[in-house]
Amino acid sequence: MSYGRFAYLYDQLMEDAPYDEWVAYVLNAWEKFGLGREKSLLDLGCGTGELSLRFAQQGFSVTGVDLSADMLSVARAKSEDAGFSIPFYEQDMAQLEVPGNYGIIGIFCDSLNYLRTEEEVKSTFLHAASHLSHGGLLIFDVHSTDKIENGFVNKSFSLNGDRVSYIWDSFSGDEPYSVEHEISFFVLDESDGRYDRFDEVHYQRSYQVEDYRGWLTEAGLTVVSITADFKNSSPVSDSERIFFVAKKE
Repeated sequence: MSYGRFAYLYDQLMEDAPYDEWVAYVLNAWEKFGLGREKSLLDLGCGTGELSLRFAQQGFSVTGVDLSADMLSVARAKSEDAGFSIPFYEQDMAQLEVPGNYGIIGIFCDSLNYLRTEEEVKSTFLHAASHLSHGGLLIFDVHSTDKIENGFVNKSFSLNGDRVSYIWDSFSGDEPYSVEHEISFFVLDESDGRYDRFDEVHYQRSYQVEDYRGWLTEAGLTVVSITADFKNSSPVSDSERIFFVAKKE
């Protein structure tokens, strides 16, 4: 699933997202488990490039991949405005084909949860492993199954902003630990003061921690860390976001 018009609202709606915590998490993992050299990073599901830019500012050579042409259009413009020449590729992460290998491959902001099938997740891990340098790290975060079932399913969210508002309803998907988000956006047209409406449906699916661990092992990667919610502690029953670090030996 790729974002449509939402891509051009994404940064505005996500301005309070904990991007600094993602960067800090990755830098800590790099220091603890990484190569200590080859500061290259492949940002899968890079979206509008917000984290890509932040890692570039940390001295990484960054490449971005996303399925959404609209997201990448925003990312390229932001990269140019910031004075970086980050290469961005429009690709499905489950069918990844990019040049070279990387010290870090990241899948951040629960982007992996947008894959619809177990086979796509496994394929993503296999392709990522093939593009990691020896000693490189695959780092990603996903919604916990508890977050899917108790934080999203049958819940409604809303925003009444000055320029953008939305009504967001979430329903159980057909597969275990899956959710469909039906979102209606209302965007101010400043030329006439009226609001334009558009609708999008987003699908997310997660799996048990042990499923991810097994699939990473099948891809030839060694799991070196599983934590939750930007902390160094192991996941518990009500953890919301699970972080994985896997290494290519």
